[in-house]
Amino acid sequence: MNKVISNLLCLFLINLSLTAQTSKTYMNPVIPGDHPDPTLTKIGNHFYTSGSSFNPTPKIYHSTDLVHWEAIAQPVSASWSEYGNSPGGGIWGGHMVFYNNKYWHFFGRGGGSMYFVKADKPEGPWSMPTRMNVPAGMSGLGVDNSIFIDDSTGKWYLLTKHGRQNNHIVELGEDGQPNGNVLDLTWLNPDSEGNPYGWAEGPVMWKHNGSYYYSFAQHLAGSQYVMKSDTLTDDKSKWTIIGTNIFTGSISNFSAPNHISPAVELDDGTSWVIAHSYHSGSWYAQGRQGLLCQVIYDDDGFPKILRPSPDAAIAPDLPSGGIPWAVPHSDYFDSEKLHPEWSFLGYTPSSAYSLTERPGWLKLTNIGRGGRNTVIKNDGEHNYSLITRLDFEPESNLNEAGLWIINGPQTHQVKLCSTADSEGNKIISFGFENIKYEVENNIGAVLWLKLVRDEHKMYGYYSADGIRWFQVGNEIDAADIDKEQTQFNNFTGNYQGLYTIGKPAYFDLYIYRDGYTNINAASPADQFGTRIMINRYPPNLLSQINNDDWAMYAGVELGAEEYPVIADSIVVSASSNTSGGKIEIRIDSLSGEIISELEIENTGSWSDFKEFKAPVVGKADGMHDVYLLFKGDSSEELFRIQTLRFIPRENPTNIEETTENILPGNFELYQNYPNPFNSSTVLKYTIPFDGKISLKIYDQLGREVVNLFDGYQTAGTHTVRWDGKSNHGAELSSGVYICKISGGRTGKSIKLLLLK
Repeated sequence: MNKVISNLLCLFLINLSLTAQTSKTYMNPVIPGDHPDPTLTKIGNHFYTSGSSFNPTPKIYHSTDLVHWEAIAQPVSASWSEYGNSPGGGIWGGHMVFYNNKYWHFFGRGGGSMYFVKADKPEGPWSMPTRMNVPAGMSGLGVDNSIFIDDSTGKWYLLTKHGRQNNHIVELGEDGQPNGNVLDLTWLNPDSEGNPYGWAEGPVMWKHNGSYYYSFAQHLAGSQYVMKSDTLTDDKSKWTIIGTNIFTGSISNFSAPNHISPAVELDDGTSWVIAHSYHSGSWYAQGRQGLLCQVIYDDDGFPKILRPSPDAAIAPDLPSGGIPWAVPHSDYFDSEKLHPEWSFLGYTPSSAYSLTERPGWLKLTNIGRGGRNTVIKNDGEHNYSLITRLDFEPESNLNEAGLWIINGPQTHQVKLCSTADSEGNKIISFGFENIKYEVENNIGAVLWLKLVRDEHKMYGYYSADGIRWFQVGNEIDAADIDKEQTQFNNFTGNYQGLYTIGKPAYFDLYIYRDGYTNINAASPADQFGTRIMINRYPPNLLSQINNDDWAMYAGVELGAEEYPVIADSIVVSASSNTSGGKIEIRIDSLSGEIISELEIENTGSWSDFKEFKAPVVGKADGMHDVYLLFKGDSSEELFRIQTLRFIPRENPTNIEETTENILPGNFELYQNYPNPFNSSTVLKYTIPFDGKISLKIYDQLGREVVNLFDGYQTAGTHTVRWDGKSNHGAELSSGVYICKISGGRTGKSIKLLLLK
């Protein structure tokens, strides 16, 4: 056994040196956030995983390389009447298989009842759940179960666990129901011997070289065990049990990995499982994250599973298929069906949301649970910036809508929302537990919100246009949301998403990681060769950067039609006490398009950080996994990085790109810049004819406050600056104003936001 591990480690080191640039390595977790009790199925060249979801709607994930995963389906609808609505309730376990030309998904619900749904393709649509019958002589079917298909006989089985001692292998008929044939494994973990394997839960099976392997977990954490037989039988004498943990290798920051999936074997002979594990320390409440682990077999055919490394590991030799890293992603709500990456929180009728009532917007309607409704995604990373554009008219302090991060028991929430105070005045609120900051909402019903997470620190911002942001109060230390408060906080982890309370709300978009907000360099989703330097006083650093090392930051949003920003340049805060080096900024893969290159110079010391800036080449927009590939001639450490961020063009509405010497064909009033503004703003307009033009500013009641131009003007593009004062030179108060241009029978108007 030791020899096998030693040879693997040698291969590991050789591959790291030869394959870094082709990204043949990966970092765990490959599925960040809470993904407990995972299963794994290989169908052709595709892989699928599912597992327990509890209160959030369950998902099926798809991959072609076992490293990059995408949510493709929700096999159980939140509108299923038996779904449930309590933390730790909902769906327990989940396993999708392909049998008899159908896709089947088996799952548990509540106190030991099993169900299945069927579909013609993994993406669905999936049937309504069918409850499974309990075979005679069994007290129930349990939860956290899985399916085994025997390729030598074509038969399929449900592996069940109901209570500590009740392990069974239940043969299924073609209809998915038990056919009466049951293999009784209650001898495995008898009460009479004090349950030697804990709960012996989460049973899975696979075959390797003709042998059968049955593996189970001690409980929701702890050891993973396996037993092996040459025949599929319930004769105890035919099975050999390894009574010690089959995970091997150094202990890392992933605590007690277990609850493995069935092992899948690739064409190159390597075998792999998905396991779950808690993240230790102050991030305990992230739940059980999805880890990819390699399985190796000793000379006697017994498996060992390599513990997840805190460093880069060799990836399976498989194509990625262009699937991005499995973090939450931007959504512009431009389809008629909610993306399966979103989950509802507990039972939610289909009438509680709509993507068609107002195309391009998600409508959430208040339902039960105190008039609350929410859509959520797993919250698995420590640094991101959530953005939404919201349309909401609160009538009292009982009405809220906006962004939040919520813990598993639903007892702790970081909230940034549009609401009203006790007197009915519209405000923007940012808070956590007993801390709350409020500012007057002088923008109106439609506004932008940005919730920034920097480790345990949270920041709230609002905007009128999604370009210029204003902070709500101060930073909030929300470390308590990441700690163990109850069993179910580490049992189900944290979530993030959109919510409304008391009234319907409309959401125009959702951005997970804004590229124009600082990204902590010490929070890569994947990396090779670098190290995280933990500082006593944050920010932490990305260090030990050498030639051909790299780091990847997932789900970075650089702008879209609905989020009108365009990347102009990129800024990296770095230090160097050597000769420095270069950073190639690539998108979507290590061999992807180079959109920028930065030269990092010696800054005088490792503690002296300076900002290095370089232009972005071409039109870099959309959502990308952003790779930083490091280059340098020195064999020493090249530099260290604190943060990176993109800089938008000063005028993303393309006002400045209007060609002045071309006779215009349209009558246009462009959005002012800057907007919002404090001291002054510039208005630009185009008229297609010579004639009398009027350009005026009005307040929200329609009263004229200033006449900027009223007279004859030639065709072309013109600009005028407004200093925020009235016709009489008086300073106007903060608020929304309307600028209107008219000429002949044509007129256009825009909204301006003045902030003093």
